[in-house]
Amino acid sequence: MKIVSLNTGGKIKGIYILFIQVKRDIGVEVGSLGKLKFNKGNYAYVGSAQNGIEKRVARHLKRKKKKFWHIDYLLAQGGVKIEKIAYKEAPKEEECRTAQTLLKFGEPIIGFGCSDCSCKSHLFKIKGEG
Repeated sequence: MKIVSLNTGGKIKGIYILFIQVKRDIGVEVGSLGKLKFNKGNYAYVGSAQNGIEKRVARHLKRKKKKFWHIDYLLAQGGVKIEKIAYKEAPKEEECRTAQTLLKFGEPIIGFGCSDCSCKSHLFKIKGEG
C-alpha cells in the first residue's frame, strides 16, 4: 500500500483504506443502517475506486457533500478525521479480500460499506485503540 498523492498524474484504478480517527463517542444516522454508535478510537475503512482513486479520495476529504455511501455519513461528523490514506492498484475483488484481512485487526461495524457484497463490513474499529 502507498500513501495517496493527489497528483499522481493519472487515473489509478484500485482499492484504498481510509484510516479514520473518531475523537469522541458519537451516534450517527447512516442511511438504511439507521443509527449506529461509534466509540472513540481508530477505524479503517476499505473502498474501491475503479474510476480513479484520486477523485474518490478527494471526495472523501470534502466535509460538505451529498451523502451517498455509508462512509459519507461518518465523515460528515465533527470530531471525525481521516488521518491517513493508503491505496493499491488492484481489481475490485481485492476490496473484499482486504476487508477479510482487516477482520484480524479490528471489530467490524456490521453491514457498513458492504451493501454490494457478502462481507460482514468494510469498516473496522482497530483493536486496542481508543
